Amino acid sequence: MAPVILYPAIDLKEGLCVRLIQGDMDQATVFNDDPADQAATFEAQGFEWLHVVDLDGAFAGKPMNAAAVENILKRVKIPVQLGGGIRDMKTVEGWLAKGVSRVIIGTAAVRDPDFVREAARLHPGKIAVGIDAKDGLVAVEGWAQTSTLSAEELGRRFEDAGVAAIIYTDIARDGILKGLNFPMTLGLARAVSIPVIASGGLASMADIERLTQPDCAVLNGAISGRALYDGRIDPVEALTLLKTIRRTHAEGFVKSSS
Repeated sequence: MAPVILYPAIDLKEGLCVRLIQGDMDQATVFNDDPADQAATFEAQGFEWLHVVDLDGAFAGKPMNAAAVENILKRVKIPVQLGGGIRDMKTVEGWLAKGVSRVIIGTAAVRDPDFVREAARLHPGKIAVGIDAKDGLVAVEGWAQTSTLSAEELGRRFEDAGVAAIIYTDIARDGILKGLNFPMTLGLARAVSIPVIASGGLASMADIERLTQPDCAVLNGAISGRALYDGRIDPVEALTLLKTIRRTHAEGFVKSSS
């Protein structure tokens, strides 16, 4: 019963650290013009992972913020998971060679599931699938297009592929601080054996407290962006709460089992 991991998000647009509203590139707020500095701040606050997205790359279908990502990798020691524009094996292996701990495949997971399977086979523990849903259906191409696949259908496609994690984002909630979509996220986590990371809308300490409840033990983690940047979530308080509450639940489980 490991604590839910809180992943701070760094979204890159034109080399800057930004947050979008519902994936709209025209509604970008710049929070830091030095992404590596922001990454170092998150590391100093005690976070154990970073979640980085190349937003321009997601639309272009290839890396577009490579310099910013490389600067982040040089600046911090904590592991980094990276998504956005990762559509072929050359890109996967290029990022892993540069020090990315886990690459996230989104659009290509819908378009070319065999590519995901091969990447996971060649790089065990290093491949995650990004499932971004709009009204229950998977969106691709930087959320610009909606497919006919449901999140659960896509998740089940990779049950036996050795995928390290699924990052599930509710697009309707992303960047607007309305809270995580717990029903759909937990439903996906129960439907697949792959660890699921919740994303989209994490808004306050109330969401952090919700993550400490026993039913959220099926989740690997949750991603937080805007709420961390604007101070709605206190990093130290959130990390302490997640670790303390889950430890308490684990101790209670051991006692009840003995």
